[in-house]
Amino acid sequence: MKKLVAFDLDGTLALSKQPLDEDMAGRIADLLDVCMVDIISGGDWPQFEKQVVSRLPERAKLANLFIQPTTGTKLYRWSGEWKPVYAELFTGDERRQIETALDDAVKAEGLDEGQTWGDRIEDRGSQITFSGLGQEAPLIAKNNWDADRSKREALQKRLRQALPDLSINIGGSTSIDITRKGVDKQYGLTKLLPVAGVGKQEVLFVGDAIFPGGNDYPAKEMGLDTIKVDEIEQTRLVISTVATVLKD
Repeated sequence: MKKLVAFDLDGTLALSKQPLDEDMAGRIADLLDVCMVDIISGGDWPQFEKQVVSRLPERAKLANLFIQPTTGTKLYRWSGEWKPVYAELFTGDERRQIETALDDAVKAEGLDEGQTWGDRIEDRGSQITFSGLGQEAPLIAKNNWDADRSKREALQKRLRQALPDLSINIGGSTSIDITRKGVDKQYGLTKLLPVAGVGKQEVLFVGDAIFPGGNDYPAKEMGLDTIKVDEIEQTRLVISTVATVLKD
């Protein structure tokens, strides 16, 4: 029997950088009534506040909710207010090395041309994220930019050559997440297990990027039971099914 259900955010619970809709927020609250829930994604804490925390209904049992920003390199819990449990940050030298490599790789792949919306490189403290069209790009443009992931796979390959000591994974619809080597969702979820008091066999992970090179794939590699979803509507069905089974 599962005691904790972990989710990716963008593409799984909500559209890219969009808040949970009312129905999804209610389903998460229902799930919190019967088990613990973890949400782990590449965005930083302010993005989680906007997309998730502010959207949950008052009835939600926040004590059962774990928030893991920046691919699990940060962990937040509720104890009357949301507080960080830990945060693992890049050094200044690491940041400069990553940003230089990103600039060079983007130019080499010809991805430095065309319209963008907002900053393309975001420093999230413990993770640096490249967004192909910028942080504020409209959904329709993001969905059409790299639907087959070929642009990001080429960029990922080049970055792995330039930054062999770092972890570089595809995430969202236009992004690449860069963290310290070995720091991916497997790392974050492994750190979560003792905090939540559960074993791997008691955890279910749900995400849309459970494929080799995808930023949800490390959850499968660590031996968790996983469910790959291709759209948010599938996630709704998964949550309803799991909540019903656990309630019974």
